[in-house]
Amino acid sequence: MNNHQMWNDVDLYFSTKLHSTDPIMDSILKTNSEANLPAIDVSPNQGKLLCLLAKLKGAKNILEIGTLGGYSSVWLGRALPEDGRLITLEFNSKHAKVAEDNIRNSGLENKIEVIVGPALESLPTLKDKGFSSFDFIFIDADKPNNPHYLKWALEYSKPGTVIIGDNVVRSGKVIDANSEDLNIQGVRQFIDLLSEESRIDSTAIQTVGSKGYDGFVLGVVKE
Repeated sequence: MNNHQMWNDVDLYFSTKLHSTDPIMDSILKTNSEANLPAIDVSPNQGKLLCLLAKLKGAKNILEIGTLGGYSSVWLGRALPEDGRLITLEFNSKHAKVAEDNIRNSGLENKIEVIVGPALESLPTLKDKGFSSFDFIFIDADKPNNPHYLKWALEYSKPGTVIIGDNVVRSGKVIDANSEDLNIQGVRQFIDLLSEESRIDSTAIQTVGSKGYDGFVLGVVKE
């Protein structure tokens, strides 16, 4: 058995043991596949981890940068209280339409709003929508713009805000300072900014599973 097959099997073991049967989340993945969206959703274990972290935080307002088909959006939306709100930003209008249908089918349309367009154009408009800050921010969009997304995440943060960035290990390639891959360079710049930023306390975790060898950055904005 190769490593990736073992990681996938272990992921399946934990999700089978620790998650209840979830036809809604299964249907979202099926819908995304049938719509030919890229198969880059977070895994079920990662999605539930995001949900639990948002619950631990007691998040009432969540910002997600990068929607795809809404799989992670629904996981995060499940952590919200009745009066909670999640704003999710998606560049691709086709992806956004699939996500809106998935969110509606999950019964979370009153809590989750999808904003279509380049995130760097949408982010400056959120204050006009009444969002001065968020409790929890998940960054999972185009990696070359990660440094810009981090700057905006800090702009919309307050003491205690949790900021999470996805796909930061890149199968270990993140350590290659000479890489010409713009995704890797974007992640490295993101990490450099975090290392220099006095307002946030952060770390990274390496993960293996059905999504291969990757990881999250987790940070908490300081008091």
